Amino acid sequence: MRPDLHLSAGGAVHKVSGWWIPALHTVLAGSAFLGALAVGCQLHYRKIVRNEYYGYPDEWFPSVSATIGDRFPERSVFQVLIALTCPTRLLLHVFWYVLTARAAPARAKALFWVGFVRTCTCGGWVYVTSTDHHDTHDVMMIAYMVLTLPYMLLLLQLSDKVVFGHGAQALAASKRRRKWVCALFFGSIPPMVYFFINHKVHRIAGAYTTYAFFEWALILFDVMFDSLATTEFRALDLSIVPAKSDEQRS
Repeated sequence: MRPDLHLSAGGAVHKVSGWWIPALHTVLAGSAFLGALAVGCQLHYRKIVRNEYYGYPDEWFPSVSATIGDRFPERSVFQVLIALTCPTRLLLHVFWYVLTARAAPARAKALFWVGFVRTCTCGGWVYVTSTDHHDTHDVMMIAYMVLTLPYMLLLLQLSDKVVFGHGAQALAASKRRRKWVCALFFGSIPPMVYFFINHKVHRIAGAYTTYAFFEWALILFDVMFDSLATTEFRALDLSIVPAKSDEQRS
């Protein structure tokens, strides 16, 4: 896939629809996690499904942390692809601010900064793996999860207040989809915690595999939530515009 680059009658050298920002973010983020999972299962399957208490066949599916942080080359595959995701991630925050700042400036600023700090905490648990420093990895992961609540709630409040180019019906439909994904995300947390306790405290064989499925579900719903921005971002273009000459500026 490649964006449709074209000359613009409005003076832009190149112009790309804003739709491509969440689309590329989804592809790159999904590729990072799925690529690491595929490589890890191919090269180190029994090692990444093993935990401190059990291994295969009691545990047969790897956790996110074991997949992205324990072994080379899957760790490197993930880190390279997630680094490529960063520009689109930051542009998501910028575009949401542009789309909503006129209607709700205070909440738009809050959404931008919550999203920015949340992105930084994502870098914390991505590049400081559980193998490198377990406590730092866990703190960054918990901070990311905590910031997800205001991030999603603010977006739910603001997503139908964009000021460019969409009818109320389309925005309402997009908001409904976000509510479902948000509910699925937070609804996955209690059973995930339950099975983690069964693994860590009660040491039940197979509990960590079930925990891992809920952990991967959180990744899926997180990426899916941002992918829904394709609806609103069609209203904006990302353009490269020639700078004005000195005569035009004066």
